[in-house]
Amino acid sequence: MNHTSFWFAAAIIAVVIVAGFVLSVPHTRDVPETSLLSAPPVVPSVIVRDAFKKGVHTLTGSIETPNACTTLSVEASVQGNASTTEHILVAISMPDDAGICLQLPTDRDFKTTLSAPADLPVIVTVNGAPATTTAP
Repeated sequence: MNHTSFWFAAAIIAVVIVAGFVLSVPHTRDVPETSLLSAPPVVPSVIVRDAFKKGVHTLTGSIETPNACTTLSVEASVQGNASTTEHILVAISMPDDAGICLQLPTDRDFKTTLSAPADLPVIVTVNGAPATTTAP
C-alpha cells in the first residue's frame, strides 16, 4: 500500500470526525435567549405590635429574613401633616447579604420607639416597598 493513499485516507477520516463534531455541538446562536429581567422582589409580611404609653409608641414585631446573616435596620417616623392623614411609618431596611450563609429563612425580631399622638395608624415598608402587616 502506498503511503500517500494511507495519509489521504487518514485525512478524509479526520475531516469527517471534525465536521461531525462541529455540526453536533450547539452554538451560542442556537441557544434561545432568555429574558434577564428579574422578578419583582418578594416583600415578606411583618408582624407588628404598637404599645402606647405616656406619649411614646413602642413598636415591636418580627419579620422573616432570607437567612440568619441578614441585618435589619428599623426606623420609625410620623408621616403626613394636619392637611393629610398622619400615620406612623416603620421603614425596615434589609440589604442583600453577599456573604456565605446558610440560606434558611429566619424570623428576626425588632423594636423601635417614637413619640407621637395616640391612635395613629402604622404603615410598614420593607426596602421601600409596602409590606402587609398582621397583629400578633
